[in-house]
Amino acid sequence: MGIDKRRLLRNTGRAVAVTGALGVAGLTYASVIERNWFRLRRYELPLLPPGSPRLRVLHLSDAHLTPGRRMLIDWIRGLERYEPDLVVNTGDSLAHPDAVEPFIEALGPLLDRPGAFVYGSNDLFSPQLKNPARYLWRTSKTDYNKRRVPDLPWRELGAAMSASGWLDLNNRKGALKAGGLEVALGGVHDSHIKLDRYDDIAGPADPTADLRLGVLHSPEPANLDRFAADGYQLMLAGHTHGGQLCLPFYGTLVTNCGIDRRRAWGLHEYAGAWLHVSGGLGTSPYAPVRFCCRPEASLLDLVAGPEGA
Repeated sequence: MGIDKRRLLRNTGRAVAVTGALGVAGLTYASVIERNWFRLRRYELPLLPPGSPRLRVLHLSDAHLTPGRRMLIDWIRGLERYEPDLVVNTGDSLAHPDAVEPFIEALGPLLDRPGAFVYGSNDLFSPQLKNPARYLWRTSKTDYNKRRVPDLPWRELGAAMSASGWLDLNNRKGALKAGGLEVALGGVHDSHIKLDRYDDIAGPADPTADLRLGVLHSPEPANLDRFAADGYQLMLAGHTHGGQLCLPFYGTLVTNCGIDRRRAWGLHEYAGAWLHVSGGLGTSPYAPVRFCCRPEASLLDLVAGPEGA
């Protein structure tokens, strides 16, 4: 074998080794470091009537909790120190049949505060092993076409939150008092599994309320349009995981629903209202990685708008 050929083989071997090492390092970072690198996003939004006190809303979503995720449980529990006036959980809290008790433990003292919730598909149906690359060309909606009978304890989850006084907003309306303000709420079940029934809550939101809040798991435009048209000022959703695997300088690759990539997470204007999509706190146990998309909860400080607004 000639010298040039041996040099080429050595260089090729080195390139393969370096590429493999970078792949292992990236996977380790995404699964061990970033997946557990929780953050609290903070926003301020002038939505309340003039002269109103501040209303602090804590938005939780997509914990996908399994009993062994101690770091996540403790981090959620520690959010009480921010003293939210209202807590909203937009679903996909579970990823294991034994996760209800750990999730309620995670909420802990937050359950003593006014709250509301909807379900996501993964509160009813357990995660399954599948190729995550399929999300590049289709959503996971079709994965549920043959899954008719829920196998996760969603009723127990809902009962535990309802027992603390939280509003069940799955295709329901409700009202509560938080931070001295009257809040009107409407919510729908998860459109991803075709359980949303907006017609059940259709009609103008209470115009006398200090705040009108729409709650849903998956930010499907068909439902968002109706919430906005009915006068809900702020809509809270989850489901997207912010893309979960994002590219530097490009951002979210896919949203796994009808919302556009630009609004896969964060606070955005939408049809004359505001939409906040949480990037979520967890992942499926079969895809336990995040890249350029840290797990998060959000704290929205709602303040008084200007006179005449």
